[in-house]
Amino acid sequence: MTTLLKKLENKERIDDELAYKLYDLDLFTLAKYAHEKRFSLHGKKVYFNANRHINPTNICADTCKFCAFSAHRKNPNPYFMSHEEIMQIVDETIQRGTKEVHIVSAHNKDCSWQWYLEIFKMIKDKYPQLHVKAMTAAEIDFLKRRFGLEYEDTIEKMIEYGVDSMPGGGAEIFDETVRIKICKGKVSSENWLKIHKLWHKKGRQSNATMLFGHIEQKAHRIDHMLRLRRLQDETKGFNAFIPLVWQKDNSFLDVKHQLDSEEILKTIAIARIVLDNINNIKAYWATMGLNLAMVAQEFGANDLDGTIEKESIQSAGGAKSARGTKLDTFIELIKTSNLIPVERDSLYNELKVYA
Repeated sequence: MTTLLKKLENKERIDDELAYKLYDLDLFTLAKYAHEKRFSLHGKKVYFNANRHINPTNICADTCKFCAFSAHRKNPNPYFMSHEEIMQIVDETIQRGTKEVHIVSAHNKDCSWQWYLEIFKMIKDKYPQLHVKAMTAAEIDFLKRRFGLEYEDTIEKMIEYGVDSMPGGGAEIFDETVRIKICKGKVSSENWLKIHKLWHKKGRQSNATMLFGHIEQKAHRIDHMLRLRRLQDETKGFNAFIPLVWQKDNSFLDVKHQLDSEEILKTIAIARIVLDNINNIKAYWATMGLNLAMVAQEFGANDLDGTIEKESIQSAGGAKSARGTKLDTFIELIKTSNLIPVERDSLYNELKVYA
């Protein structure tokens, strides 16, 4: 432990072996070093954006046990949007100043690959200034399984049709013994990392997530972060790391309790310490609530995500995020916390500082 504390004090990279000991430290020791790193990168700034989440279908060929969003016996309300319906949402949200659409679908075997991809071209043709963040690695893997599209081919089509950046979904927990239990058949950890590497090689950026608080162990979280760190050393393509707090309602996992706030904040702080090569750590308010997400800004996080407007995936599991939040709410919460609200674009360019 002495060696670990010395490295933290000297602001040295925590090597793989020592990283597994970080959870042994108390919360406020972790907070001290995480906040120092956060402050050196971002000062008192807290980032957010004006975005709209669109989930075009919840009909899914995969049966992930942690998921409450896909249509199954606990969610007997399957839906499917046409391109025209999606465009109507985009038309409406653009009038409210939205600068990003975040489009993630379930894996609907009855849809063509054109349905998945051609909507992006429709959006960009009409609104070239709008940032399109779309197609998780899990969706790209599904298109290969369903239609035989090689990863490289799908990525080429994404770029051709107007996708600007990739979201980080589908990562869950990289450990395959856990994946067999919670998302067997979905994209493997190896292929998730491969897909993002291919995307980065095209000069494009993406996010990375980690779903925690279900059946995984602390060591699995550290392993997950270390794998991301190694890829980031190689490609420099990750914009942000997003630790997603798992929502237990309506799932098929036998987990009695949600994580407590201390464990969530510890994980945020450890992420900031371990992922020294990823600039942004997001406290995703849709999974942890706005109040705890604000507290997390003192424990290494520097971002809240965005206004979202409509959120379907986390709220299906019990999160209080279905109707998004307002831009003014972010600004007020950040200012009352003696921090500086900064509206950003999807690639973390600053658009407006609310000093």
